[in-house]
Amino acid sequence: MSEIVKIALVTGGSRGLGKSSALALSQKGMDVIITYNSQKDKADAVVHEIEGNGRKAFALRLDVGDVSSHNAFVSQISEVLQKKWNKKSFDFLINNAGFAYNSAFGETKEELFDRMMNVHFKGVYFLTQSLLPYLADNGRIINFSSGLARFTTPGWSAYASMKGAVEVMTRYMAKELGPRGIRVNTVAPGIIDTDFHHGALDAAPGIKEKIGTQMALGRIGQPEDIGGVVASLCSDETGWITGERIETSGGMFL
Repeated sequence: MSEIVKIALVTGGSRGLGKSSALALSQKGMDVIITYNSQKDKADAVVHEIEGNGRKAFALRLDVGDVSSHNAFVSQISEVLQKKWNKKSFDFLINNAGFAYNSAFGETKEELFDRMMNVHFKGVYFLTQSLLPYLADNGRIINFSSGLARFTTPGWSAYASMKGAVEVMTRYMAKELGPRGIRVNTVAPGIIDTDFHHGALDAAPGIKEKIGTQMALGRIGQPEDIGGVVASLCSDETGWITGERIETSGGMFL
C-alpha cells in the first residue's frame, strides 16, 4: 500500500519559528516546502536536515511583502509540486514569515509601518488568497500572531496591531473555507529565544532570566516549544479545532 504523502508550505522556514515548524512537521512524517527571503544557505541547511529525517523538502525564495511577486511564486509552487511530488496540491500552509522593530507609538515612521504591514497582514492575506487553488480540501492554514495581541508592552503598537488583524482574518478564513474542510487557526507565541529580536536578548546579560519570571513556566520560550504546536495543529487529532487563537507563551502575564 503506497504512502499518502502530506506536504506543508512554511513561509520564512530558513530560521527561527519557521525552521522549528518545518522540522517538527517533517518529524511527524510530512514533506515540506520552505521559503526564504535572503538567507539561501540557511534554507538549504534546513532542507538537508529535513531530508535527514527521511522526508522530501524544497526551498523557494519569496518576499511575502511584495504582493506583485506572488503570482510568479505560485507558478513556482505548481511546478515544484508537479516535478518533485507529481501532485497538484499541498496540504498545510504555515504563514510564519515576518520581522519586527520596537518603536514607540509616537515615533513610528510611516515607512516602517508600511513595511511591517506588507509582510504581516497584506502579504499574508493575498498570498493565502493566491494559494487557495493549490491548497487541498481538508487541509490546514496556520497564521502566526503574537502574545502582544493580548498583552501590551511599550514599543510594539504597530506590530501587535497587525497581529490583531491577523487574528480577525483567521476567523473569517475559518468561516469561509469551512465548506472545503479547511481548518484555520492562529498560533500566538510569547517571547521566544530566536534572532527575531535582533540580538537584543543576547546583548543584555540576565534579561532572559528576568523576562522568564513573567512566565508561569518560569522561562522564555525556545523555537521547539512552538514547532510542536504547529505540527500538532496539522494532525488528524486536532481536526475539530478551527477559527481559534492558541497562545503559546508559557503563561506570560497571566
